[in-house]
Parts: sequence; structure tokens; C-alpha cells
Amino acid sequence: MEKTKREPRPKQFEEEIINIGRVTKVTKGGRHFRFSATVAVGDRKGQVGIGTGKANEVPDAIKKAVQAATKNVVRVSIVDERTIPHEAIGVRGASKVLLKPATEGTGVKAGGPVRSVLELAGVKDILSKSLGSNTKINMAFATLEALKSQKTAEQIAKLRGKKVEEIL
Repeated sequence: MEKTKREPRPKQFEEEIINIGRVTKVTKGGRHFRFSATVAVGDRKGQVGIGTGKANEVPDAIKKAVQAATKNVVRVSIVDERTIPHEAIGVRGASKVLLKPATEGTGVKAGGPVRSVLELAGVKDILSKSLGSNTKINMAFATLEALKSQKTAEQIAKLRGKKVEEIL
């Protein structure tokens, strides 16, 4: 039986590291270091996910985080392939992130982890404001919560049993 070399699968998601933390465990033999990584993945077309991983080495932690993030990928509603349908506030822990739709050409007005998550989701025009704690990990998850809470006019019309024109 002949062994054939397997072609590596093309990456379906782009990755962006949000946070790398060093965790220290003090034992009687000294300090024991481990690393935790938080990574956001997305295809810039409405799919985005966040995951965390821990390992003894940074690359391994990142690899685990990427695997966790690809398992947790969610679909996000995007209007006109550039912005979100409506305002939303995402909450995670003490972090709150406010997302507002913006007109064309505004760009992504967000910083840090919020920007990473929004860009990987494929949002091109948006305004954001951090309310509350600015912890990187919680801000990233709060952004994801706000994006998950988005509903398009079609979804709302379907829920209420009306036509899209009646709602708009």
C-alpha cells in the first residue's frame, strides 16, 4: 500500500490574536508557566468566532484557541455587505460594547479587540463605544454578543407575520 502525502486544507478562516496571557503556578519546585491565548477567526463574509486555548507553549495555545474558535463560529447579519441592521449593546462580564450602524464610507470606528472581531466578521462601516470594563477578552466576547443579537428586517417581519414593507 503506497502512502500518499495529504494536501493541507486551505484555511477557510482568517485568524487574529486578541490576547496572550502568561499564567504562573507556584509550586514547591518553583514557578510553573503556562500560556493562555484568545483568538478571533472569521471569513470577512458574515462568519466569526472566538476561542481560547491554554498550553505550556505559546504556539500550542494559539493552535488550541484557533480550533476552539472555528468550532464556535456564528453567522452574523450584515446589511448591504457593509454594516449592521440596527444598534445593539453586547454585555460580557463588566464589559459593555455599543455598536451602531454607520453610513457608507465611515469605516470601522472601533479599537482593539472590538475592531478585530468586526473586521473578521466582514463589517465595513460601523461606530462603536466601549461602556464599562475594557478587558480585552470580555470586550471581544461582548462584541460577538452584540453581533449575534442583530436581526434583519426580513427576520423581524417573519416573526411578526407581516411584510417587510410594513415594518420599514
